[in-house]
Amino acid sequence: MNAVVAAVGIMLILSLCRIHVVVALIIGAVAGGLISGLSLDATIAAFNNGLGGGATVALSYATLGAFAVAIGKSGLAHALADKALAMVGRQDNTGTGGGAIKFLMIGLLLAIAISSQNILPIHIAFIPLVVPPLLYVMARLRLDRRLIACVLTFGLITPYMFLPVGFGGIYLNEILLAKVETNGVAVDGLNVMSAMALPALGMLVGLLVAVFFSYRGGRDYDLAAIERTERVDIQYSRWTLIMALVAIVVAFVVQLALDSMILGALAGFVLFTVSGVVKWKEADDLFTEGMKMLAMIGFIMIAASGFAEVMRETGEIKTLVESSVGAIGDNRALAALLMLVVGLLITMGIGSSFSTIPIIAAIYVPLALQLGFSPLAIMALVGTAGALGDAGSPASDSTLGPTAGLNADGQHNHIWDTVVPTFLHYNLPLLVFGWIAAMTL
Repeated sequence: MNAVVAAVGIMLILSLCRIHVVVALIIGAVAGGLISGLSLDATIAAFNNGLGGGATVALSYATLGAFAVAIGKSGLAHALADKALAMVGRQDNTGTGGGAIKFLMIGLLLAIAISSQNILPIHIAFIPLVVPPLLYVMARLRLDRRLIACVLTFGLITPYMFLPVGFGGIYLNEILLAKVETNGVAVDGLNVMSAMALPALGMLVGLLVAVFFSYRGGRDYDLAAIERTERVDIQYSRWTLIMALVAIVVAFVVQLALDSMILGALAGFVLFTVSGVVKWKEADDLFTEGMKMLAMIGFIMIAASGFAEVMRETGEIKTLVESSVGAIGDNRALAALLMLVVGLLITMGIGSSFSTIPIIAAIYVPLALQLGFSPLAIMALVGTAGALGDAGSPASDSTLGPTAGLNADGQHNHIWDTVVPTFLHYNLPLLVFGWIAAMTL
């Protein structure tokens, strides 16, 4: 068996068995290395070498967590939650409007998630800030958190797949277009949004299925548990709310100017301290609390980098792709399907769409040209193959982020309540719509 397939399979099976994702990644990496013929020492060395690749991301999330706690201290998220709770109270008194409030909350979270990829590119940092204070309101509305996980994951992935701004500018222009052109396709005059429109439509179909069919019924949660963790009295005023908005803008500007989430988050946190929203004597404890909040994501991202390095060191990613090529012959339909499935496997293991495209483009593009796929179809194939697996991967920040917010009170399981629902609702439609795009463009 191919070592990459075995490693990813072992990691996923262990995760589904409720083994912690970090442990599953380590065991999967070691198993994959040994199956490929690497010695135990070489496997461990490769894993250790890869750990540094996730350090920057982990530190970014740690500082963003501290910034999120500072914003929480300002009362901005609780002010939003109080407004929503007042609406729920009015609905309880009149007996009407519950459905409208549910869809309003879903729409609000979706809009914020989409904005986090382009308008205010802070990625998942908004989730531990916005979602936990709303858990009590969600429970009162009997909103299924699996639905919210699907909504958030849609907002984290679809914008970079389709809109060439913010993170989408990096994914579509700097990575997808660049790698496709480097490997022999003339991209002048091609509209990358046209290539990715059908795959993005597949994501939308998955979202609509989740909202109107899979999770339209209510789900009960322990209100007492939420009250113990999130229904705390946060004192806020017009000044603290204004400073929160100013700090968000400052963090955004610094992040864009210096291309550093770490410095952007630090700038926002310092502003909170200087303005007095966060008292000087409390700053150290708050910063530590914030780092702890996203520490799990950081450790998983570091472990995922080690896992990815072992997979690269085995040399069997290329073997996996080439073996699928050997089974294709001249069958374009089969070629498109196999390329998408291999992309799914690679991304689910690595946990990053942005890292998958450079790996697969060097082989996919020449093969697709040989089989007669159009330039637009090639972009759709490579772009969809990269994005496949971002939803539904235990090691992806697009699933880790939603869990970090929804599990603040311990009532949301990462694998069964985030990973499995997002895999079913997004990867399966992406396979279908990506294949249709490759065959029709």
